[in-house]
Amino acid sequence: MKVAGSIALVTGANRGLGLAFAKALLAMGAAKVYAGARNPEAMTLKGVVPLKLDVTSDADAAAAARTAADVTLLVNNAGIARPGGFLAEGAVEAAREQFEVNFIGPLRMARAFAPILAKNGGGAIINVLSVASWMNGPMLATYGASKSAAWALTNGLRIELADHGTQVVGLHAGFIDTDLTRNVDAVKSAPEDIVRTTLDALERGEGQVLADEITRQVHRGLSADHPAYFQSTAALRSR
Repeated sequence: MKVAGSIALVTGANRGLGLAFAKALLAMGAAKVYAGARNPEAMTLKGVVPLKLDVTSDADAAAAARTAADVTLLVNNAGIARPGGFLAEGAVEAAREQFEVNFIGPLRMARAFAPILAKNGGGAIINVLSVASWMNGPMLATYGASKSAAWALTNGLRIELADHGTQVVGLHAGFIDTDLTRNVDAVKSAPEDIVRTTLDALERGEGQVLADEITRQVHRGLSADHPAYFQSTAALRSR
């Protein structure tokens, strides 16, 4: 689909990658950009339509669907990351929290907006995933598991929504230079580069985006004799 003339909703649009998506969509000619955030009053980007949206709330998702019934592009960007391994203290609680935002959140939003996208001609959904969808380890264990689940969600939605004419795009990237990775010592990509690569792929009709070299290397290694997922996500720091 074409960005120009589209009507987009970006979740978690108040900062980081979500804010970069909102800026790029406006710059590429989107007719309207709804900026979803738990605190819409904090949105300072001119040109967007602030929208109260907590992706963990059924009521917020339903209200957003009523308010933004003209949407043709949904960007499921909202996400959280909690460090630590599966055996670390608090891992169960961290898993619940991250699955609620990173997996159930996009599921909730897709269920709310799939009928709207179909009614408006199909449109597209972009799900922000991660190279951690494919790799895991004690640095980001429960986060990686939540993103693996979100990858499965993306692949399933792509099949389920094909008859709706809805394009479903999975965005995989390594570390991005945002607040989420402020304390991570690793090579990071600029959010603007990740967003531009993703929106270009969207316009080409692609279903998967390998947005940086780290992600492309890991993807190539998934079918190796010693597959990439045998390594820890800690290995990504030095690449």
